[in-house]
Amino acid sequence: MSPAKIQSMPAAGEIALEADAVTKKFVAGKRVVHALREVSMQVRKGLVTGLIGPDGAGKTTLMRTAAGLLAPDNGKISVLGIDATRNSIEVQSTIGYMPQRFGLYEDLSVAENLDLYADLRGVPPHDRPDRYRELMSMTGLGPFTARLAGRLSGGMKQKLGLACTLVSPPRFLILDEPTVGVDPVSRRELWSIVYRLVREEGMSVLLSTAYLDEAERCDEVVVLHDGKVLGAGTPKSFSGPLEGRTWRVRVSSMKNRILQERLVGRPGVIDAVVQGEAVRLVMEDAEEEKATRLLSGMEGASITPVAPRFEDSFISLLRQKRPETPGSPPDAKKTAAGPEAMSGEMVIEVQDLQRRFGDFYAVKGVTFGVRKGEVFGLLGANGAGKSTTFRMLCGLLPPSGGSLSVAGVDLRRAAASARARIGYMSQKFSLYGNLSVRQNIEFFSSAYGLSGAGRKERIGWALEEFELQPLASATSADLPLGFKQRLAMACSLMHEPDIIFLDEPTSGVDPLARREFWRRIGSQAEEGVTVLVTTHFMEEAEYCDRIAIMAAGEILSIGSPSEIKSLARTPELPEPTLEDAFISLITGRSGEKAA
Repeated sequence: MSPAKIQSMPAAGEIALEADAVTKKFVAGKRVVHALREVSMQVRKGLVTGLIGPDGAGKTTLMRTAAGLLAPDNGKISVLGIDATRNSIEVQSTIGYMPQRFGLYEDLSVAENLDLYADLRGVPPHDRPDRYRELMSMTGLGPFTARLAGRLSGGMKQKLGLACTLVSPPRFLILDEPTVGVDPVSRRELWSIVYRLVREEGMSVLLSTAYLDEAERCDEVVVLHDGKVLGAGTPKSFSGPLEGRTWRVRVSSMKNRILQERLVGRPGVIDAVVQGEAVRLVMEDAEEEKATRLLSGMEGASITPVAPRFEDSFISLLRQKRPETPGSPPDAKKTAAGPEAMSGEMVIEVQDLQRRFGDFYAVKGVTFGVRKGEVFGLLGANGAGKSTTFRMLCGLLPPSGGSLSVAGVDLRRAAASARARIGYMSQKFSLYGNLSVRQNIEFFSSAYGLSGAGRKERIGWALEEFELQPLASATSADLPLGFKQRLAMACSLMHEPDIIFLDEPTSGVDPLARREFWRRIGSQAEEGVTVLVTTHFMEEAEYCDRIAIMAAGEILSIGSPSEIKSLARTPELPEPTLEDAFISLITGRSGEKAA
């Protein structure tokens, strides 16, 4: 598929940002990382432009260079007509830049953070009250101005970070993955703020995102890969060439994640991904016969054409750059054809679980069970109590009340023996950043009690299976996010656990890495491993056998993805998505509390 191009070049006065052959490299140990390779692109005024690309594509480097925080090795980049290299201070005083980890001061209140950033931006005291009222109204933080920033939910922190960025109204706004790690309700709220800034204040916005459905909302997108621009244009200019090559496939006798595994890597298949009640199939050409042939011999198979989307084209572009599917799970054919591993045996049992911090209940009255070989998803808004529940189930945090057993062990009495049978991958990269990839794997293999030939075999397995051998000597902190995720998962599986706990494991990871991750999870589940996972990607939750949706420390609903979606079905919305159902449940709960 040829890269998309912007049809008409804007006049000089219409350009908010222009990069001309920008090159930037870094030296990490003995490695030279080419972050940007002669990048040329434009961002037009008054539009939302998405900067899209996989991990390590160069998005953050380009944004930091545009913000005058990095100087390019070669080339030129200008913002609002100002040379960002020669006049970096002027650029920084003109634009708003919100990095991935915005520097809120958690021991200060919302109001105090606003005052601090107003001081830094030189906002006159007499201009602040009106601006603060506007920002608090826009972000919905008005009732929380006295609350410490450290006690805000993830979504509220992102909105406060955006408010601090906007305390002096910029003409050009740069947002580096502003919605990573926030729930769907907060994502929608952040996007409504962005739209308002563009439409009402005439702001120009450049943002990067790991959510490809958000790329569809952008006026224009620029796709980066390996430091190079693959294409630029409207989202439709990317998806248009795939017309007639995208299908919705269902096999009534087979789980969707197993059907996906059977289709991935087959001749003519660009992509196969679980979507709703079916598998979305993207083919190299538009011949229905070839797509239908893939389903031969599968009982209850059906295939329906669907309109292409930006994500299809993005994956197609990346597949051209990475023709081999990275990190294929072990023996995919065996996994796909194997017997159902899920049994009726309950390996996780939670009854009236509670966790109290002073007078605040982070978790209250939670009850559920998970069967052997089941993939169970725990979903909820930021601050719903998911991570707290996870930490109790892993024996890392004692419960305040209720009962819980994991792998037949009462965690209130024998947490250590239960931990020996579980693997845990935390929400944030929690390995040792100053150790190499190999050293981390060796450390965790020892920590889990492996020794001798068995330890050596598992270390070799981890390096080969997760394709980490070429990076074995690399410092873990310097790895791209997708490889950090591979390493963290490899370490959590070193001792071949019966149960795996995965706390938002794909947050911020690019779509190819997410696909690879979920294929591995499906493979583990089909071999009888029980998986408990939290995620803010609603499409990912479709891979789960069952899900529970939490709010304010309580479970609102438990069921299969289909059963959860049925709760939001209306005559106006006959086929709700899981995100529709999630938002309906969460906002309905908020409405009840308000009433």
